[in-house]
Amino acid sequence: MRAATPDCAPSAVAAITAPPVGLTPLLRHTDTQCAPRAIPSRYRHMRPLRVTCSVLLCLIVACGTPEASSDRVVVVATDATYQPFEYLGDGRVIVGYDIDLFRAIGERAGFAVEFVNQPFVGALAGLETGAYQAMISAMTITEERAETFLFSDPYYDAGQVVAIRDETDDIASFADLPGRKIGVQRGTTGSMKAKEAPGAELTEYDTIDLAFMALGNGTVDAVINDEPTSRSIAAARGGFRLVGETLTEEQYGIAMRRDAHELAAKINAALAELRADGTLDRLRARWIDAAGE
Repeated sequence: MRAATPDCAPSAVAAITAPPVGLTPLLRHTDTQCAPRAIPSRYRHMRPLRVTCSVLLCLIVACGTPEASSDRVVVVATDATYQPFEYLGDGRVIVGYDIDLFRAIGERAGFAVEFVNQPFVGALAGLETGAYQAMISAMTITEERAETFLFSDPYYDAGQVVAIRDETDDIASFADLPGRKIGVQRGTTGSMKAKEAPGAELTEYDTIDLAFMALGNGTVDAVINDEPTSRSIAAARGGFRLVGETLTEEQYGIAMRRDAHELAAKINAALAELRADGTLDRLRARWIDAAGE
């Protein structure tokens, strides 16, 4: 899932940037009361203001540098709209496969974890500007993204699938999508794949929930998205089914700033332990396999 989209586009691309009127907007949630915010794009290229040495020293003592603070607390961005990997559970607490995985990594590596819920594209921007030290959000490792971020070793194999309404009888695979209306989540590998359908009308949504809502009400004919999440949504809500074969072969990884080599080494060492002792298999059974039943 989730890779920066190229410049190529189908005949029409519509951008949906907010939930339809009447829908309750998704609320931001963090594990702490004070969480960093993603830096707006208009500020990304501004030069930082000069500060006096005394003020800078106070900031370093109070907050620490990103690498120094990684020994105590790692601030992790996630887009908690992607069940079963990350979503808001009871009490609007962030739960899911990715959340349990990163907490287990923190326990093995010796640091605490603070999660910040951000829309996927904004979380990427915040990671790049240093607002967060890591991002785990069912994110596909791609060559393009690896030019900007340092990735952990892969922790999950995934792929894109086509989802349709139960009553749809003229779409059996991706080959039937040219000229049709396709819904995707913005900035994802599903969006990239949809653009390969000739003449398709692509609509990008801020969350996959909105894409499936559009599928349910007939605004789009199909949704292209990661198989585990699409299967989970179809099982939980009903009215949808998956068709055709898996369209891509992808691997999820944890993204960090490119200079975070110490943190990456700790995460990779912990991932190796969790894979060897069966923790990854247990997380899959709990969050992925059970969600599709």
